[in-house]
Formats: sequence, C-alpha cells, structure tokens
Amino acid sequence: MDLNELLRPEAVIANLKANSKKQALQELAERASEICGETERDIFDTLLQRERLGSTGVGNGIAIPHGKIVNLDGLHGLFARLDKPIEFDSLDDQPVDLIFVLLAPEGAGADHLKALARVARLLRDADVASKLRATTDADAIYSILTHPQASPNAA
Repeated sequence: MDLNELLRPEAVIANLKANSKKQALQELAERASEICGETERDIFDTLLQRERLGSTGVGNGIAIPHGKIVNLDGLHGLFARLDKPIEFDSLDDQPVDLIFVLLAPEGAGADHLKALARVARLLRDADVASKLRATTDADAIYSILTHPQASPNAA
C-alpha cells in the first residue's frame, strides 16, 4: 500500500504548534474533519480512546495515533511535523515531533493493519525521519512521505 493512497497534499501540516498531546490531537482532529468529512468531535474522541489503551508514541520522536470511525468512507491519513517536540508518553519516554494520524472505517480489518505497518516502517527509517525534520515545506514533506526513495532535497 502506497501512502499516496492514504495521504493527500492538504493532509500535511508542516509546522503544527501544540503544547501538549491533547492539544495536538485536537488540532489534528480538526484538520482530519476537513479532509474526511467526519465530525471533529468523533475523530478526537476516537483518537483519545485509543491513547487511553496505551500511547501511540512508538519511539524516536514518532507517534501514530489511529482509530476506526463507523461511517468513514475509506482509509485517511494526516501528517504533522510539530514546530517543537511534545510529551506523548512514548515507549522510549522521548518527546514527539512527527505525528501520522490514520483513520479507518469500522470494517477495515486487514487494510487498517497493513496501512499502520506501512506508516510505521516508513517513519522508522532514520533517513526519512531526518528529511521530514529538516523541512518546513508541506509539499516537500508530502513528497518525502509518498516517494521516500525519490524525495527532493535529500538531507
């Protein structure tokens, strides 16, 4: 599964300002609502419920909040590069500055898991993470995420 199937250019936030995990999730829910058409409240509640099960901060400054929403029309991704790292209760206790939100329809099953694995694999690539942190241009970030081998301005 290619990330360009999940992520649209307008779903990339190059410089998100947030002071806490909750604030970041609220901002991301607001933007996700515009992209997928679900209510901001439903998205925020879904992400918050998932965080209560255990942090989606996977380590190395990366978090992948995700959840399933009943009437969603397909898989949707949203990426944010934070202007400064925030505490996220990550597995390695390190603050987070790269967040990829993944929303899936209630019945997504294996597609949801495949998308999560794809996102995790990509963001764990030290080269990709370094490039994402090195730019504040949304188009460049989108290119890095959707074409990691051919991304411009390899840093």
